[in-house]
Amino acid sequence: MQEGDHRWFRVLPPVLVCALLWGSSFPSIKMVYRIWDAHSVHPGLSEFWWFAGVRFTLAGILLLAVAKNPRAEFKATDKRLLLGFAFTQTFGQYLAFYYGIAVSSGALAGLLSTIGSFWWMILAPLIGGAAWPKRSQWLALGIGAIGVSMAAAVPGTGAGNPWLGTLLITCSTGLGAVGVIQFGKLRATIGARAATGYSLLIGGVGLLLMGVRAFPRAVDLMPPAALGLTCWLAFVSAAAFSLWNHLSTLHPVPLLAGYRFLIPICGMTGSLLVLGEKPGWGLIVGAVLVIGSVVAAQHVSGSNLAKRGAMIGVK
Repeated sequence: MQEGDHRWFRVLPPVLVCALLWGSSFPSIKMVYRIWDAHSVHPGLSEFWWFAGVRFTLAGILLLAVAKNPRAEFKATDKRLLLGFAFTQTFGQYLAFYYGIAVSSGALAGLLSTIGSFWWMILAPLIGGAAWPKRSQWLALGIGAIGVSMAAAVPGTGAGNPWLGTLLITCSTGLGAVGVIQFGKLRATIGARAATGYSLLIGGVGLLLMGVRAFPRAVDLMPPAALGLTCWLAFVSAAAFSLWNHLSTLHPVPLLAGYRFLIPICGMTGSLLVLGEKPGWGLIVGAVLVIGSVVAAQHVSGSNLAKRGAMIGVK
């Protein structure tokens, strides 16, 4: 339990910034895929992973360039923990995500990012030593699962293979949740910027290696419009991950998880507006169930957190 000021008006503004940044990534990635279609580029897994690798390698370099003392922090940090953090937060998470969003709509992918909150409810007790969810939270998790199923069943236009996309993005969010929990073991020796920078750089290089077959097509894959969007996505990764990991040093992870519903709202809204996707009734009803269940589950968690905080002087 972290001491500090955890009142909503201290937490919400920076979390909203993260949500807006991450939310913009869903339509941005899909726009790059559309640019490829317009240029008669027919991508496979290598191209998806190469694209992800370029983005995160650039983001890692950007973050390390502005970190205070990344070399000293790297030397002081357990390399196995840092590699594990890079594997979960960047390499493993986006190995699944970039193919998942390719076979589903941007709006569905945005909604599915909510699953990270449910993963934290399950993984935090197993990995981080947090309390197990209460009965009401398990009920909310079940309702959320029903909502996800409805969204995947009738997602609307541009959904492609929604069930495969749902499976891949569910795995992706699970690895991302593990990454945030792992960061808690690193922050004694390394700051949020340096840790995130190394995670993005190491994971990005790993993704580039997975997409090595796409290197000869680099010019075709990166026309000016796609290159501009990739640079934006690199900034999104550097800024949002750094801020989010910094927030995890100031506020308890369960409290932050309660605000994650803002990410799918931003992601879905951005995809529907920018990409012109038309949601099916399943996506609409599913979104209400999923986001509502997350808010309900975290309300219980937040109430308990406030009670414990009052006992130790936390406002």
